[in-house]
Amino acid sequence: MTAERRDAEALKALWSGVAGRNWVAAQDLLDGLFKPFEPLLAEPVGTGARVLDVGCGTGGTTVAAARRAGPEGDCVGIDVAEPMIEAARARAEREGVPVRFVCADAATHAFEPGGFDLVVSRFGVMFFEDFAGAFANLRRAARPGAQLRLIVWRGPEDNPFMTTAERAAAPLLPDLPPRDRDGPGQFAFARAERVRSVLAESGWTGVAVEPLDVTCAMPEKELERYFTLLGPVGRVLQETDEPTRSRVIETLRTAFAPYVDGGEASFTAACWLISASA
Repeated sequence: MTAERRDAEALKALWSGVAGRNWVAAQDLLDGLFKPFEPLLAEPVGTGARVLDVGCGTGGTTVAAARRAGPEGDCVGIDVAEPMIEAARARAEREGVPVRFVCADAATHAFEPGGFDLVVSRFGVMFFEDFAGAFANLRRAARPGAQLRLIVWRGPEDNPFMTTAERAAAPLLPDLPPRDRDGPGQFAFARAERVRSVLAESGWTGVAVEPLDVTCAMPEKELERYFTLLGPVGRVLQETDEPTRSRVIETLRTAFAPYVDGGEASFTAACWLISASA
């Protein structure tokens, strides 16, 4: 097995394990937090459209696209995380929306060639081991003239809220995994030139990378659930002794205080809105 394949398997194990379970446990919170992004991705979906949602998570964006595509459309969500796919299927059934979900790696999955009119993703494409190879596979899945529409994070310096927990908790949690700016992860597409290079190399044309700043908010009472379930700190806390966990939580309440006002915690999500054509 190659090192790249081992890394892909490790990532799948992570998202099918603690990371995926924690995300599902926070599904209702994240649905509200990231709701402003849904119309930005669903906007180009026309009646009868065939849409692929990459890294679909618990299916919020896929379901939103399917509502616009209508019964004549065909919307598919794909993700490596089994717990998320199970939650996505339950969501679609609960809401009565015809959507298909596939538990697989979009980087290598054997899609029907030319099967989609639109490929979208909300924070789901920054985790591929081989970015150019993954986007070439997605290009093959898109019909000629199909559109690509992605939302990804800009850098950590533009998103201090996203790194507040690990910066504040680092002295108490020495086993926190370090971030690799150039490897797969939340900020892998922070540099616009990297995005353009990857998409051009993988056969996409007309690439546009535009800054997108969106205000996201959650009730203050949900903040603790957010930082104890999500991100590197959330994962490490699952195996931390209770005294350390209590100290971390108290430290993080203080660290996040600047984002709280009037019973609400809010921040600006600094992102890129990426579009391209097949």
